[in-house]
Amino acid sequence: MSELAVENAPGMAAPVHEAARGQVVYITEGGMRVAAIVPAALAAELERLTPAQLGELLEDFADAAAARAARAAVDSGEPLVSWDEVKAEAGL
Repeated sequence: MSELAVENAPGMAAPVHEAARGQVVYITEGGMRVAAIVPAALAAELERLTPAQLGELLEDFADAAAARAARAAVDSGEPLVSWDEVKAEAGL
């Protein structure tokens, strides 16, 4: 971990204050996201995780996003697929 005092990087003051207010600020290079400035509390929690735990957390985020998308599809009236259809498609 390293630290950079905002006083030593005046061009970073506005993005740093955005992150302090809970926003994620992406740093890009050639149009690609390479890093982010995040709220300090979030960074502190992420630092406590092992690489395996971080992988599990990212999987959990993906699962939660998929569940929200499925719930939104149901709530919007999209037709449901019956369990029998699912089993038939899977060859069970």
